[in-house]
This record gives sequence, structure tokens and C-alpha cells, in this order.
Amino acid sequence: MAYKDILVYLDATAEAAERVRLAVSLAKTHGARLIGVDVSAARAGAEAESEAAVGRMFNEETQAAPTAIFVPAEKPSEGEAFAHCVDLMIAPGPESLAHDVIRRGVLDRALLESGAPMLILPPDWTPGPVGDNIVIAWNAGREALRAVHDAMPLLERAKKVTLFAFSSRPSALRASAQKLVDHLGAHGVKAEHISDWTNTGDLTAIEALFASLDTQDADLIVAGAFGHSRLYEGLFGGVSIDLMRQQSLPVLMSH
Repeated sequence: MAYKDILVYLDATAEAAERVRLAVSLAKTHGARLIGVDVSAARAGAEAESEAAVGRMFNEETQAAPTAIFVPAEKPSEGEAFAHCVDLMIAPGPESLAHDVIRRGVLDRALLESGAPMLILPPDWTPGPVGDNIVIAWNAGREALRAVHDAMPLLERAKKVTLFAFSSRPSALRASAQKLVDHLGAHGVKAEHISDWTNTGDLTAIEALFASLDTQDADLIVAGAFGHSRLYEGLFGGVSIDLMRQQSLPVLMSH
């Protein structure tokens, strides 16, 4: 499996260039078309200059991409239309510099309505490989399985895949996690590690995930996005928003 259309969200921050570089790397690996969508909010007196800078950055960074298309901020409807016809979206996290300069609600709508998975980069991410060492945040739910299937092009190429299960009773998700290991094996994905944590109340699910020795070297978390509220606007609670707000690891989410 492979991603054939990858969309990357752009803005006028320095973080956007890192997003594009990762997108180019994935596009080269998968032979994908790359679509850059500028979602910068309008700023009086600086719109044209800012948009031109974003476009120049995208064109310069994507010279090595198989195919690259740029959608300027002045065409928001075209950018939203592309979000419904791609295999993967790459976006900034809610704690990133981009949060204050992009159009309000555009990334929420993309994640919750487009049907495509979103790869979210945190502000303190150290640029490097994404997908060599993957952790699946597993709760046996619909959204989690959807995320696994959406991440399959990455999982098939991963060097290590770990399932992380966090439940209120000892080994409550162990049987389900083992079935997922077998399912992944049918797709040629070798998941050798199941990190099974019991919720004792001492740690949150995210704290336990980062404390687990099995996940210490991870470079990507795969998880389901739960609910229908706005994740980027901070109105949505629980594990999904906590994963998005952690500062160090990219997260691939599906809704």
C-alpha cells in the first residue's frame, strides 16, 4: 500500500518548512503527488507579501517531489475540496506557532469531516524519520482500528511496531491487542511488542505511554480521534487532545 496524494497545510511560520520537508520525503517514498494548501488567516496590509513568501517556500522545498501543487490562501474552497480527495494530510499541532496565524476552524473541519487521516507535528519535534518505530494507541474502538488501517502504508515499512493498551483492569485489552497483532501480520506487518498498562490512577494514559520502555524510541503514534468537537480550539477533552498537545512526537489520527 502507498499514499498517492499527500496534502500539507502551510502558513507563514518557520515550522511550515519542516512540515513540507517531511511531506516531500513521504511523497518520494510513496511516489505521491504533493498538494500544499496555504491556510494563513488574512492580515491587513500583509496578505500579498505573506502569501507570496509561503508560495516561494513551498516551491523551493518541493523541487525534489514527484509532483507538487500549491493552493494559495485566497482560494480556501479549493483547499477544502482537496482535503476530501487525498490519502494523508500533514498539519501543525494545536500548540504550534501556526495556531495563531491560520484560519480558525480549518484544521478541525479537515480532521473531523474529510475522512482522511491527519499526521500532526508537535512544536518541539526534532526533524527526522517518521514511521521507523511506530506505537499504536489501542483501545479496541472503531476510531483506533480506522487509524491503524489509515496508517498501513507506514506500518508496512516500519522497523518496529508496538501496541500500547491502557485499561482499568489488568490485561483487559490483551486479547484484543493480540488479535490486532494477528491482523497486522496478515498485512505483512510484524508487531512484536504489546505494552499492556493497568490504570491505577497514578498516571494518565499519555503519561503511561511515554513512561513505557517499549515506546521510548518511538517516532510516531497512531491513534483514533474521538468525538465531534473542535480539537484545535481546545473544546475537546480526553486522550485525543492530550496526544495532540504533547510536545515531542508526531501523531497520526483518524476520525
